Amino acid sequence: MSRFSFERELRFGDCDPSGIAYFPSYLDMLNGVVEEFWATIGFPWQELITVRKIGTPTVHLDCDFSVPSLFGDRLTFELRIKRVGRASLQLGHVISGSDGARWTANQILAATSLVDRRAIPWPDDVRAALVKGLEIAADGARSIA
Repeated sequence: MSRFSFERELRFGDCDPSGIAYFPSYLDMLNGVVEEFWATIGFPWQELITVRKIGTPTVHLDCDFSVPSLFGDRLTFELRIKRVGRASLQLGHVISGSDGARWTANQILAATSLVDRRAIPWPDDVRAALVKGLEIAADGARSIA
């Protein structure tokens, strides 16, 4: 499993008054996709945050917006695990509409203790799930640090 795909319709509340996607709403949608990703690999935020006291804050995010999306457009959010670090996770996102890519994002998350707010290594079971979902490069090598 190297790619995760989620679909979402662009809703009225996601748009500015002209009916074009409002970029802060895009980021909120992206956060929802990341939350779905964690549940898909077996670690819903409800468990990570409230039971295990593990946070996964975004520590870096860069986005490129290429084509506007309009109210009612059906968007596909494709997420790829690009790199699993000791206490970090790099994700790549491609968000597409029926006519191709609309925007892309690169995101780095950090594993943190919600008790003392410090970075922690990924627990073994979480790391194993992330590595399982890691994107395999063309030469078959996995990007693990």
